[in-house]
Amino acid sequence: MSATTTARTARRRTLRIAAAALTAAAGLTLTACSGSDAAGAKPAGRTDTGVAAAESGGAGSSAGAQGSDGQAGPGAEVDAKVDAKVEAKAGAAGKQPGGAQAATGGGSGSGVQRCHTSGLKASFATGGDATPDADGATTTSIVLTNKGSSTCKIGGFPGVDLKSENGSQSWSLRRSSAKHSSITLEPGDSTDFTINLAMARKDEAHPWMPASAVVTPPNETTALTLKWPWGPLVDQTGATHPATFVNPIG
Repeated sequence: MSATTTARTARRRTLRIAAAALTAAAGLTLTACSGSDAAGAKPAGRTDTGVAAAESGGAGSSAGAQGSDGQAGPGAEVDAKVDAKVEAKAGAAGKQPGGAQAATGGGSGSGVQRCHTSGLKASFATGGDATPDADGATTTSIVLTNKGSSTCKIGGFPGVDLKSENGSQSWSLRRSSAKHSSITLEPGDSTDFTINLAMARKDEAHPWMPASAVVTPPNETTALTLKWPWGPLVDQTGATHPATFVNPIG
């Protein structure tokens, strides 16, 4: 082979190699461009974004948690539900101690007990204006004293039964129509109630002489017995509206 032919062959081979290299480069360039265009054409769908957010533990940016239309993606919805549950549990835990405390506080305020017969002392008020006048209807007062060591409440109508000598006759006094309320008695404190009396005159044809007054405090079943300090009463034991009746405490 001549030198001219050899040089021509080598030049052709070089051109073919160069052309092949250019073709490969062009193919790579086109592939890269095609891949970029495909990525650009694909929308940022909420499904892909949600998967990414779930895989990243929801730690992505707010843009990553949002769909292309600005609505929260599934990942953001999952995070929101989890946060809501956590907040609800925290709120319930925060409210529970307060509710328990309120219930405990309400239970602890039991209030003052009522006065019982065993903790009371009874006596007639005497002297001065406390002495009934036989010239007409009058009143007498019975004093109730808290002899116990605890505060108590008392209110309403006591029961009063007048007993004759040897207890052979009994007169249960009717109640007045007066309104009543409760009174709190500290240890040693006293309150009273009055009894309206129709005292008998000396010339009374049918006097009724009590020997004792049996006083039952409101809401109690046991009584305190007092010696009757005054004179006889007009006998109205059978009257519908007697002039002798009991008034409420206070």
